Amino acid sequence: MRNQIPLKSSVEGHMASTRVSALPLRQAARELLSKGSEVILDFNGIQATQSFIDELIGALILEDGPQVLENIVFKGCSEDVEAMIRFVAADRCDQFSKAHAH
Repeated sequence: MRNQIPLKSSVEGHMASTRVSALPLRQAARELLSKGSEVILDFNGIQATQSFIDELIGALILEDGPQVLENIVFKGCSEDVEAMIRFVAADRCDQFSKAHAH
């Protein structure tokens, strides 16, 4: 099952900029992921800061591990947002791996 979360409807204007604004979106994604759904994060019409992206997906990676990304699709990302997603994901995957190394 696929579920889309349109980020534009949850942020004011065209910039998703704060960790606080990402929190309810992360909680919605977590709930869908826990039910076995694939989550589509739709960035159409918005830009986002690194802190927003970190709160949205970085926290999921730190809590659930890199495999959480297998069930998340990023849609409508600008080049800047795509680059930040890659950076945050790589950094948090590395942190998770180091924290769980035996």
